[in-house]
Amino acid sequence: MAASIVVFGSLNMDLMVRVARAPRAGETLYGLGFLTNPGGKGANQAVACARQGARVAMVGCVGEDGFGEALSNALASDGVDVADVRSVEGSTGVAVVMVDAQGENRITIVPGANALLKARAEALAGQFLLLQCEVPMAEVVLAARFMHAQGATVVMNPAPVCQLPDELWPLIDIIVMNEIEAAELAGLPVGDPANAAVAASAIRKRGPSTAIVTLGSQGVVLADDDGCRHFPAIQVQVVDTTAAGDTFIGAMCAARAAGASMDAAVMRGIQAATICVTRPGAQASIPYLHELARP
Repeated sequence: MAASIVVFGSLNMDLMVRVARAPRAGETLYGLGFLTNPGGKGANQAVACARQGARVAMVGCVGEDGFGEALSNALASDGVDVADVRSVEGSTGVAVVMVDAQGENRITIVPGANALLKARAEALAGQFLLLQCEVPMAEVVLAARFMHAQGATVVMNPAPVCQLPDELWPLIDIIVMNEIEAAELAGLPVGDPANAAVAASAIRKRGPSTAIVTLGSQGVVLADDDGCRHFPAIQVQVVDTTAAGDTFIGAMCAARAAGASMDAAVMRGIQAATICVTRPGAQASIPYLHELARP
């Protein structure tokens, strides 16, 4: 059965170190723990969609090494179609993740094989396309063009934060940003729901019919043809924010693919992300649909 959601993006192996606090320049600190965990914004979003019951295909590149094999196997174990995850010469992408005692993360990415990803029309067919900025932007634009022409809903997550090329904006239906990304794209301060609503409304004028700003503990702001709405966060003890944004996007898109309203899809995303931040790691922290029914 064909995928309803295609994710065109990155696969990274996350090398995660837990620390009490981040070291200062020139300072060496003891870490509190270390683990490797499948990650990459594209792969995380694919897993988040799949664990919410969606049919998902991943389009990406890994290196000819143990990390690449592990990443492909991890996606397949979650039911993601990996037929278009290509193995290429060189190393798989990695992300070095430092997580402090407050659960905040600092991430450095080495793209590796992700830099070799190409958009091929035969690999891009579905109802939804999820895009990020961890693979070559020219290929992101091409993937969006292919699936926009098919009538698919194109969802853009401009992360890591970057300015998007002019030709991409008219192809985007839904853009999902955190406060840093929204501030960069709108050229406006974004620190609370009121400012986020202004920024989201400004960004909609560039093309997307729907703009979403995630604000962590301050919730989510949604702007679309029905106006701007604020959805409060669910307060929990945060362990690790890694993959929270990816989890929100995946759960939101899976809900939309299943026919949920935009408001209901945003609330599904908030529920999933809330569970995610109570657990360490990237894909290891992403919840399944049945967990969202828990009180």
